[in-house]
Amino acid sequence: MEYGFVLVWLAAYLVLGLAALPVAATLFEPFHDRGAAFAVPLSLATLGIVGYLVGHLAFGFVALLAGVAVLVALSLVTGRRVDLDVRDYAEVAVVFILAFLFVVGLRAVDPAVTPLGGEKFLDYGLLKSLLRAPALPPEDMWFAGEPVKYYYGGHVIAALLAQLTFTPARYAYNLALAGFYATLVTGAYGLAGAIAADHGGPRRLAAGLGAFFVGFASNLYLVGQVVLWLLPNGLARALVGGSAATTQGLQWTPESFSYWSSSRVIPGTINEFPLFSWLNGDLHAHMTSTGFLLLVAALCYAYWRTPEEEVNRRRLLVAAVTPVAGLVAVVNTWSLPASALGLPFLTLALAPASPRTLLPDAVATRLPAGEPLTVRGELSRDVLALALAVGTLAVAGLWVLPFWLGTASTRSIAFFPDRADLGSLLVVHGAFLLAFGPYLARRAGSGLERPWLVAVAVLAFALAAVLANAAAVALFLPLIVGGWLLLRARRDVGFETLLMLAGAGIALIVEFAYVLEPQYGAGNRLNTVFKTYMQVWVLWAPAAGVALARLADAGRSSLSTPNAATWRGLGRVLAALLVFSTALYAGFAVPQHVNRGSPTSNAVGPTLDATAFLEVSHPGEAEAIRRIDRMEGRPHIVTAAPAGYYWRPSEGKGASAPASLTGMPTVAGWFHEAQYRTPEAYQQRVVDTRTIYTAADPAAQRALLAEYDVEYVYVGPAERQRYGTITIQRVDGVSVEGQYGDVVLLEVDQSAL
Repeated sequence: MEYGFVLVWLAAYLVLGLAALPVAATLFEPFHDRGAAFAVPLSLATLGIVGYLVGHLAFGFVALLAGVAVLVALSLVTGRRVDLDVRDYAEVAVVFILAFLFVVGLRAVDPAVTPLGGEKFLDYGLLKSLLRAPALPPEDMWFAGEPVKYYYGGHVIAALLAQLTFTPARYAYNLALAGFYATLVTGAYGLAGAIAADHGGPRRLAAGLGAFFVGFASNLYLVGQVVLWLLPNGLARALVGGSAATTQGLQWTPESFSYWSSSRVIPGTINEFPLFSWLNGDLHAHMTSTGFLLLVAALCYAYWRTPEEEVNRRRLLVAAVTPVAGLVAVVNTWSLPASALGLPFLTLALAPASPRTLLPDAVATRLPAGEPLTVRGELSRDVLALALAVGTLAVAGLWVLPFWLGTASTRSIAFFPDRADLGSLLVVHGAFLLAFGPYLARRAGSGLERPWLVAVAVLAFALAAVLANAAAVALFLPLIVGGWLLLRARRDVGFETLLMLAGAGIALIVEFAYVLEPQYGAGNRLNTVFKTYMQVWVLWAPAAGVALARLADAGRSSLSTPNAATWRGLGRVLAALLVFSTALYAGFAVPQHVNRGSPTSNAVGPTLDATAFLEVSHPGEAEAIRRIDRMEGRPHIVTAAPAGYYWRPSEGKGASAPASLTGMPTVAGWFHEAQYRTPEAYQQRVVDTRTIYTAADPAAQRALLAEYDVEYVYVGPAERQRYGTITIQRVDGVSVEGQYGDVVLLEVDQSAL
């Protein structure tokens, strides 16, 4: 394996974190560790936002040097005002290293960026395109001549790190994947630990649980499978009912375990969680944005912890959210509402300091005011908080204005999609709800004369909602309302409850509103749930760590009651049960992943080379693709279209491999382009591609070769199978560049056309 690259990348992450440590200490001064856990994501965010903006003038080393220069300048300015203790950074560095090496180990046995089972061809193609791009946005490798129409900020950061470490893309892909995972785990560790420490609770226990839930835990799908397998057949059948769909669970055995099944629990949706995503190995937007979502949450928590009289500091923290949220828009636009609007709104509305104090005195005195915990007071505060959060969203958008003007695609919002049933929601979210329910119930019941009456009312409401086919309302609305009221009353809850509200709000919204995508059809929210549920998981994981740690420590922190010992015992049992049940998936999936390996690892041993599978799985085309990859610049090519998830040349399916694995733009690539642009625009290119390969009229072929500025025509097994008789060789100006295995590469002389 490429141990040298592993050490270089690990050193790069940690050195960048050290460089950002003074900035972190300035922003996260109220934290017990001065924000050491967020030094690495702060450094990556700085490189990302500066590299993205400067990259529109010149990408590559110019953008990289600009990002490093800004990071160093910020460090020098803030370093004069803070006292640093590197011991705090040493603790989180250990967490980062362990998480990084965990994913390096996973990828070393399955490093290939094969097209099936994910978006690896898209992600690797974006990385290659960026490394070839002289400026942003990069040219779309699946739609030659046009800029990419996709959020690609995470790939910008990966490309900058590849240039910083002088690493080829085939290794940088997997090393960046490991770095984003380590950033996520370290962020959850730091945020959960900071919240627990401020409560006077067990910091390291909360931090460890937060890191566990975000990086290693799963939903409860496998637990259900194991329970059914252990039960007598008659009892198991009675539990699941008699339908074909439910009885499938009765067929499960340990030998039939598949890591895939746990991500497809709710029908018609994708409900991934971090461990599944990193096992699958896409370098995809919903994964690369997770650490920055937690960075926004940490900035909001720093605001939460800042006293009301420190107005300028709180203004600074609100301002600091905007560039990070802007970066999130470019990394994963789906996370922008939560980062720039949802979290800031909840923080401003529920933090101890009034949002009125952020305004100039002349403005604040003219606004209507009201007493806390009155209708007028609540509405006044919440409306102002929403207005300020909308301003945060607007400024965040201005940070990355080029993205909205050229790269972002527009899709409409639709309402009332197919909703999830109660059982599916409990399987996906049940572990977190089991942690949050007792935690909030204990605090809600403390001091109430008749807590049982409240419990009966909540159960009655939940039952009515389930009967009305609104299971999500039954599960999430009591959590939202109860958490909000507890935060307003300051009933020994804090920012962990805000994270619970944020996640529950997202999970509830997508039951009633979704992004309409024509390829899936009306009512289908597959992509909406796919991209938003990861945010729910990331926000809930540190909250669960704090909740379980405090339950297990009941009576030893701020809240002490006569029955504290009972709660402490129940908390420890619950924590152990949830850790065991949610770790069960990893106990099956990780050994299976390691033992199964991939064709690449079986042939060449452990490696981080994402394209080593070419010579193993596609030897007939490997040499031609390597030849294209060695070309300078970005010459346009033509390959079989439409292309999709399969690379099966014998069936005429090429999956845009020559473009995806080299970053060279092809005329018409993966069928996702119909989604990114319009079906009509994509279909026209598919027709033009067929004309280029097979037309009887050389004039039509010459015209299209000139229109798309084609320099090479790829004639491989998929092209021959799909198009049959290929006539492009007869056109004047087209000659054979070379024969590479099963591929004939034709060169086009544009001047001769």
